[in-house]
Amino acid sequence: MGRAANKANRLIQIEQLLLAHPEGLSKAEIASRLGVHRATIYRDLDDLGERFFIYVEDDGRISIDRSRSLVHVQFTLHEALAVHLAARLLATRMDRQNPHAAAALRKLGLALTDLAPRISDHLQQSADVMDDAAQRHDPAYLAVLEALTLAWAEKRMARIWHRSERTRRVHEYLLGPYFIEPYAVGQTTYVIGLCRPQNVQRTFKIERIERAELTREPYEIPAGFDPRALLEDAWGIWYTGAEPVTVVLKFHPRVAARVRETRWHRSEELHEQEDGSLLWRARVAEPQEMIPWIRGWGADVEVLEPDALRKQMMGEARAMAQAYGWQVRSAGSDSDSPPSIDEVFRDFFSGG
Repeated sequence: MGRAANKANRLIQIEQLLLAHPEGLSKAEIASRLGVHRATIYRDLDDLGERFFIYVEDDGRISIDRSRSLVHVQFTLHEALAVHLAARLLATRMDRQNPHAAAALRKLGLALTDLAPRISDHLQQSADVMDDAAQRHDPAYLAVLEALTLAWAEKRMARIWHRSERTRRVHEYLLGPYFIEPYAVGQTTYVIGLCRPQNVQRTFKIERIERAELTREPYEIPAGFDPRALLEDAWGIWYTGAEPVTVVLKFHPRVAARVRETRWHRSEELHEQEDGSLLWRARVAEPQEMIPWIRGWGADVEVLEPDALRKQMMGEARAMAQAYGWQVRSAGSDSDSPPSIDEVFRDFFSGG
């Protein structure tokens, strides 16, 4: 093997070493692992720096800047369309500017200029949507997302300052990200990970994290962690260690066909009724998370189970009727009457 081939092979080995050690390696450690003189590594790092962004830590350790290094991928036409569809969802369901997503779409669009010019144009238009002034400009959110992404990639804890929705107080935590999950319904993003000092798994809404800083403290994602299993019973992002709750809904015949067109939950079962209505049944981790979706069907859906959810929706329906000037008389005794909307919200936010 010639000198050029030896060097090319060594550059690949250095790259793999640095990617495998996000904490960084000293030049002496790299030389020792590859069995070459330290001076050789000095020269190789100069060449490697042309392909990757290499930086030197305060203690002299060498690392690859993962936030700036390029990843080379190739797509078929159909794979590119799949990315386009995902990007359209991102562009239309997230309300904050994301220059990284916009840049990625523009690169993909340019790559498809000759192969599929129409798709190329639309990808670049999607990128423009993400950059549009109508999108919320939130540099703090973007900085937090960048820090959490690096923490996840390099398996390093991030120090975060999270604002509680209930008390509005800001609390400081160390967080080791296990997974980052978008939530289209709320146009938000969540991070699931190891939280210290409690040393428990927690979920944080990224929009409520006011600041995040990368630390040098390592962490490990548990070998058994699987976000698919964690969220398999969730309606969106809410999960629990308890048994999922059976939810039964009755849809009016006029919307039954629309309900059948989409699979709303992995456990759902559909039962056609003689009158054309549709019974929808599923086991959901936390039914409270379904409420905005249920509300969206208006009077075309009736909650049959569980009883607590049914009473809650009855209370909301009564409050809505009163808001529009209708006087609603509750059936049955006072003990059987549905709760008021104030009672519903008080119980929900107090954990009842």
